[in-house]
Amino acid sequence: VLLAAAVCTKAGKAIVSRQFVEMTRTRIEGLLAAFPKLMNTGKQHTFVETESVRYVYQPMEKLYMVLITTKNSNILEDLETLRLFSRVIPEYCRALEENEISEHCFDLIFAFDEIVALGYRENVNLAQIRTFTEMDSHEEKVFRAVRETQEREAKAEMRRKAKELQQARRDAERHGKKAPAFGGFGSSAVSGGTTAAMITETIIETEKPKVAPAPARPSGPSRALKLGAKGKEVDNFVDKLKSEGENIMTSVGKRSAEAAKVLAPPINMESVHMKIEEKISLTCGRDGGLQNMELHGMIMLHISDEKFARIRLHVENEDKRGVQLQTHPNVDKKLFTTESQIGLKNPEKSFPINSDVGVLKWRLQTTEESFIPLTINCWPSESGNSCDVNIEYELQEESLELNDVIITIPLPSGVGTPVIGEIDGEYRHDSRRNLLEWCLPVIDAKNKSGSLEFSIAGQPNDFFPVQVSFVSKKNYCNIQVTKVTQVDGNSPVRFSTETTFLVDKYEIL
Repeated sequence: VLLAAAVCTKAGKAIVSRQFVEMTRTRIEGLLAAFPKLMNTGKQHTFVETESVRYVYQPMEKLYMVLITTKNSNILEDLETLRLFSRVIPEYCRALEENEISEHCFDLIFAFDEIVALGYRENVNLAQIRTFTEMDSHEEKVFRAVRETQEREAKAEMRRKAKELQQARRDAERHGKKAPAFGGFGSSAVSGGTTAAMITETIIETEKPKVAPAPARPSGPSRALKLGAKGKEVDNFVDKLKSEGENIMTSVGKRSAEAAKVLAPPINMESVHMKIEEKISLTCGRDGGLQNMELHGMIMLHISDEKFARIRLHVENEDKRGVQLQTHPNVDKKLFTTESQIGLKNPEKSFPINSDVGVLKWRLQTTEESFIPLTINCWPSESGNSCDVNIEYELQEESLELNDVIITIPLPSGVGTPVIGEIDGEYRHDSRRNLLEWCLPVIDAKNKSGSLEFSIAGQPNDFFPVQVSFVSKKNYCNIQVTKVTQVDGNSPVRFSTETTFLVDKYEIL
């Protein structure tokens, strides 16, 4: 059995030590302190023994990697384990020095625990150790992506509501009528007015409005009239920003409202609900060519009623790109292969209730340039002391509809504001982060291409990497659930579907 694994100095001082059996600190420090004194410098052995333990060691520059084992331990297995321990250390430490080992001590201990459990060697290799210690969870990534999407959708909906309130106020002022109370509260409009004011305050933080009496206005219990003051303050704030040289997008509210309608989460969620989620990671070269594209997708099944727990999903797969499909271990693989149906291996069993279950996942990895869903061509050219940048997009996959597209172009620092020439869509200049964000509410078959031209002082390399983000309610791989039926009687079951296509990384280097 393996008692301990340690990295120590040539003098026997322990830097990192992991004990796999109950052992006091004094005991392990004593064993390691005795280790250098036991070695005979003239011999080339890789182990040394005492009456109670055996030291199996390997020199690493100014340090030793030492395994302390019992005397009846298999020396051949111990030497093999020692080699794996020695290969793990350079994975986490740039240099085999005492300071570097101390800095990464916890990473090493976690890796040591993957090699040995309760004193016995685990059947693992270096790649598996690296994977286990990373603790990278695909489910966690999907959960975070969905949560971010929901937050974005909530903000878009909030902006839309605030815009509606402001528009209604303006209409009321134009016709000389009393501003209506929103929210369907009728005469008790205090709650509606407060909510509207909160929404507006959340979107744009402004200075406190000066309270001014409103002549020729009926005074009543309604506080919805305060929206007028807030709306004027918003307008003043926008004018102030314009005077300071900020670029304001006037039509954002309208287009954000359109995007919010498209991205609104499904209100009617049936007892059988499916989430189809895809995430893309893509890297392109600035001169063309796809360096790598990886896409992961999953169908998550959520059942909220026990009587629909024994069902089968009928999947329609029209993908022609060679996607690799994988079913859950409890799903009948033969049934899926022959009839494109997802059902449990044991038809008598039921799917779990009130929990998301991943029943099918797929993966696509390619360097085929024709698979790129949205191509970005960024062309900076030097012109005297400045640089003229032409950037254009083109939707290659016309069946997709991309919403809230943001193409982010880095800018050189300390050179001022870019001069915008022609543009399709809107833009934001983030002077603090030195970024130019090209914002496009929708890219689809009707609006498949567009361009942006601007000039600013800099070199061509300053405008890379270009990054793209978007969200879509249509998935890239044409995999859909078309029908759900019960196992008994094959009767159809009503179901709802929520599809999300997100960006993990989309870069033009």
